[in-house]
Amino acid sequence: MDIGLVENVDIEDLHVEEGINKREEENGTVEINPVILNNAQNDNEKASDNKYPTQHFLPGNATIYVRSWGCSHNNSDSEYMAGLLRERGYKIIFESAKKYEADLWLLNSCTVKNPSEQTFVNEIENAKKHNILVVLAGCVPQASQKDKRWKPYSVIGVQQIDRVVEVVEETLKGNTIRYMRERKRLRQKLGGANLELPKIRKNPLIEIIPISTGCLNECTYCKTKAARGALGSYPIEMIVERVKSILKQGVVEIWITSEDVGAYGIDIGVTIVDLLWEVVKAIEENHPYAKLRVGMTNPPYILEHVEEMAKILSHPRVYAFIHIPVQSGSDSVLDVMKRKYTINEFKKVVYALRDGTKEIGGVTIATDIICGFPSETEEDFEKTMDLMRECRFPITHISQFYPRPGTPAAKMTRVPTGIVKNRSRKITTFFESYETYGEEIIGTEQEILVTEVNSGSGDLYVGHNRYYNQVLVPRQKGLLGKMCRVKITKKGKYFLMGEVLEVLKYEGFENEEVIEEDLGNKKRLVPKFVRKKRNIVSIKNLEGDENTNSEESTHISLEESLNNFHFPRTNVGDVCCGGNGETCDCHKNNNNVTTCDQNTNRVLLNLEDDI
Repeated sequence: MDIGLVENVDIEDLHVEEGINKREEENGTVEINPVILNNAQNDNEKASDNKYPTQHFLPGNATIYVRSWGCSHNNSDSEYMAGLLRERGYKIIFESAKKYEADLWLLNSCTVKNPSEQTFVNEIENAKKHNILVVLAGCVPQASQKDKRWKPYSVIGVQQIDRVVEVVEETLKGNTIRYMRERKRLRQKLGGANLELPKIRKNPLIEIIPISTGCLNECTYCKTKAARGALGSYPIEMIVERVKSILKQGVVEIWITSEDVGAYGIDIGVTIVDLLWEVVKAIEENHPYAKLRVGMTNPPYILEHVEEMAKILSHPRVYAFIHIPVQSGSDSVLDVMKRKYTINEFKKVVYALRDGTKEIGGVTIATDIICGFPSETEEDFEKTMDLMRECRFPITHISQFYPRPGTPAAKMTRVPTGIVKNRSRKITTFFESYETYGEEIIGTEQEILVTEVNSGSGDLYVGHNRYYNQVLVPRQKGLLGKMCRVKITKKGKYFLMGEVLEVLKYEGFENEEVIEEDLGNKKRLVPKFVRKKRNIVSIKNLEGDENTNSEESTHISLEESLNNFHFPRTNVGDVCCGGNGETCDCHKNNNNVTTCDQNTNRVLLNLEDDI
């Protein structure tokens, strides 16, 4: 008997007296049946309501709220789990405003930073307070499996998302169940669940394809490795087949995602450039204008492919955009982080990509900076500032160091909080000091792919040009999912605005018209209120806004909000320090800085805020 795949429940959940029923599948795999941990005797109080007793349980007869934190890989996992549940007959809710209508919350977590984990924990407590069932998923419980906080709840491991229906139904019956093990075939880790599972895309125009899971790094500050594990890549053929199938479903933009895109294939004897060329070929053969966006890659694994990557990013069906985190400009700090590259190697990648894409006008490179990592001296920080001055990245994600429990960095001596905040302000101030676009861009004509709705900002759609720059255009029928030629009329730090000149036509092809309601879960909302420093202010000139009280509110213009604020989607409770008292003083003082924004349920975060 060829045993290729073994799926185990947690060994600590097995009892000697339990009979383990093994069933050999036609495909040569073996499944170990789950062990039910307990029956309605836990803190998940709704399980004891007997609303769905086992003897009367009707599959599909419930409403499930799905919430996801973190990266695009996590979002893709949530879309797959939602698709499987809907196929079973369950009603799916993504909107947080409707979550209390649900019978069960499926919470897919992120373990990168303390605030995201804290909001996940807060949401669990919120569900408990409202007597709502909960199923946990994602990197937080996966990375800390013995944490007693998860014991009362059902848990789905990051490589077990295809078993979500089973877990949800057992939870609705009042049971607690967990699947946490990684998938292997012949002792080789697999990428995860089948890519052809049913899926509910939050935006039907955008498909997120995970090409692998896990990574090859051992970064001392990162807890994701504990959750996602070592690298496990999907075969090229499986990914290409997924590309072909989704292009027949109205998708016009494909995001290739992973914990480290550049490391793809090392475990199975292929490379990222092998995959990308095959994906580009599949896009060209199956759609007249669909685009590919390449995800985050760490410097070491792209270095040997940098010339070929420049050719790929220059291809007309690929956005000239890539995310390469540097984290620090100091080799000594990178060494403590165990990042496996030097600043000179990082610069080599940046300049090789810029030089290799000169013929198309260059490439957009995004990066990440961690301020105040343990061991970072003032000299180290100045080297990071020098790197920023030299490269002037158009997109920079700046964060303060968060010690993640269980990581080597959490045991290191921390830089004083005041120094960390000052460094964060200094680098943020510099980043905001230079323009992303020059005056020469005004009046130019560009082609953009329109994929999203910006519903609160003066009737605007969101499109992206060749360099993945955000271009806002007036909302009008027939633009969603289409390529348009636009004239740039305005520029800001984070956006361009354009006037639509023409919707491009392609002979023999007519994409299905997309209605705005289909994009309801992917809108980039501009709220009525934002937090500027420690004050709540309102954005004026929002069309249809009749509720702004001019006597009680400080106003900023819509243009100022676009120029000076980021637009993450978040709940009110997520702002400031996200409830994590160790990173700011507002919750220590029991002062909820966001209470007056409760009605909007939307916030923007000023880059100058200490968050």
